[in-house]
Parts: sequence; structure tokens; C-alpha cells
Amino acid sequence: MDILSSVILGAVQGLTEFLPISSSGHLIIARDLLGLQTDYGLSVDAVLQLATSLAIFIYFRREFGGMIITFFNLVRGRFVEKRDAVLFWAVVFGTIPAVAFGLLLENAMDTIFRNTSLVAFSLLTGSLLFYLGERFAKQDSILTPQKGLWIGFFQSLALIPGMSRSGSTIAGGLLLGLTREEAARFGFIVGFPILLGSGLKKLIELQSQGILLNIGFSVFVGAVCAFVVSMFVIHYLLRYLRSHTLSVFIWYRVLFALILLSLPF
Repeated sequence: MDILSSVILGAVQGLTEFLPISSSGHLIIARDLLGLQTDYGLSVDAVLQLATSLAIFIYFRREFGGMIITFFNLVRGRFVEKRDAVLFWAVVFGTIPAVAFGLLLENAMDTIFRNTSLVAFSLLTGSLLFYLGERFAKQDSILTPQKGLWIGFFQSLALIPGMSRSGSTIAGGLLLGLTREEAARFGFIVGFPILLGSGLKKLIELQSQGILLNIGFSVFVGAVCAFVVSMFVIHYLLRYLRSHTLSVFIWYRVLFALILLSLPF
């Protein structure tokens, strides 16, 4: 894989990981268009996800710092601020479903899930989920550990290419009464452990298979690109959701799905 292709994939990852339009789905399509189908495509995707996870950690460094302090205070039996404790346990509970389903469906993600037709139908299904989230959104509630768990189940839908991690968690948060911005913020934060774990796991696999030595530099360039783009997208999407609905993303996904279904591959 050349550097230009890696930069394109990194930009696609950074742009689509946080916009509710599906990063995995767009990476599959981008790889199809660039003729980059390889036996380790999922591994390269995971390394790019590692870069986006770093962007999440840096952008929400205060929240993660609070959760780290909360963890050590809980271990030591010290006082913990309610707000910090709620976010900590919401992330813990919200991570469990994605980890469980990820381990269960790992083989499928490497094979049958990497299919253009599946991406198209998932885009349409996700659009319906977004519509329902907007249709029944009350935006009059706050985050709780229990809601974190339910959002974790919505996050698990992102294991299917085309669904979108951010879109599923935002829609799930809306259905549970959160505001769009709060649902997006929590969706990004709860996605961090999954993105980090997946990236590290696949990075180790690349190293053990000797692949990292062959594609390491180009993947590194793509990862840097993914990180930079991610920082901008996180910031501006949160601002956008303060006063806008998911409508533009719903229509984009529908149009993109129809285009995919009309293509020969």
C-alpha cells in the first residue's frame, strides 16, 4: 500500500469514525475503489482506529482524567464526586456489550461482514434508527450507568459495517432522553476502550505476522492523517449537534446506499 492510498484511508477513517455515516463501511468502499483489497485489511483499519482513539483521549482528556482519578479513589475507598462516578460506571457498563459481541463475531467481521451489499443495507437500517431517535427524542434526561449500558448495546450495532458507532450511540442516547450533544460526547468516550483495544490487538497481530515491517511507514502516515482529521471532526460535530438534527446524515446515508446498490462491485 503506497503512502497516497494510506493518506486517503486515514482521512476517510478520521472523517467517518465520528460523523454518523460509518467508518468501516466507507473504508471498505474506499479500498474497493482504490483496488486495495488485502488479507489484512481489518488490521490496517484497526491501526487507523488506534489513531482516532488517541484523538478521543486527547480531546476529552479532562473527562478521562476524572475517570482515572475516580478509579483510584474507588479502589482506595475515598470520596468520589457523583458526576465523575456516573460517567465512570456508564463507560464501564457501556463497554461490556461491545466487547462481548466483538469477541463473538470476530470471525464474521473478517469475512462475511466485509461485503458491499451488507454495507448498503446497513446504511439504510441505520438511517431508520436515526429517524426513530429523532422522532422520539425528548432530550430531557441525564446520563446514568443504566443508560450507559443500553447505549453500549447500541454501540454493538457498529460491528456491522454501515451502521456507524457514533450514529448508533447518538440515536440510542436520543431514545434514552439525552440531548444530541450529550449523546455524541458519551458515544465518543464510550467508544474509546473498544477502539483502543481493537487497535492494540491488531497492531500486535501485524507485528507477529511480520506485516508491520512491510507496511509500517505507510500505515503510520495514514494514522497521523486520521488523528489530525479526527480532532477537527470531533470539535465541529459537537458544535453542529447543538442546534441541528441528524437529518443531513440520514439523507446522505440513504443516497450513499442507493449508489452502492447500483454499482457493479
